[in-house]
Amino acid sequence: ADANILIDQARLRAGRYEYQYQEPIPIENLVEHVCNYKQAYTQYGGLRPFGVAFLFAGYDETHGFQLYQSDPSGNYSGWKATVIGANNQAGKSLLKTDYGTKKEGGDDDMKTDEAAGPEIEMPNVAEACRLAVKVLNKTMDGAVASPEKLELFVMSLDEDGKCVHKTLSEEEAKAVIAEVEAETAAAGDT
Repeated sequence: ADANILIDQARLRAGRYEYQYQEPIPIENLVEHVCNYKQAYTQYGGLRPFGVAFLFAGYDETHGFQLYQSDPSGNYSGWKATVIGANNQAGKSLLKTDYGTKKEGGDDDMKTDEAAGPEIEMPNVAEACRLAVKVLNKTMDGAVASPEKLELFVMSLDEDGKCVHKTLSEEEAKAVIAEVEAETAAAGDT
């Protein structure tokens, strides 16, 4: 119920912004609105705070692709890659070792920060899908990844520079899962 209320708030804000300015809402603006709404519920007696953490992913022409994490208190932060939920520490440690390649051999921090030092090269779509499945395999409780248990979603730019959203079909998801399983078997990981 908490998530549905916040998603409705996000949809309402995005719709009002688009009606007013005739362009899609910048992702950080939307995240800030939802987090302000969440944070307001922590200030007053008699109101139960929202018990929901979100990952917001989006694209705008100014800042490109963006990923934000929000916690139930209303705090949010931007990331290149992150994990929330049960076993998130295992997923984060996997991301620290497997996410992208560092341009100048910098630190392992994935958090976006202007003074963070060397930039991490973003993986291509296929690499990112494989990494997502690896993280899910590592963090899911006792379940083996299968197209029935997970759904892969991709955001990319088409030839015209427009953001395209695509949910991978079961066959495409099976192919990604098979690649990850073969890679894991070859490396001897469990």
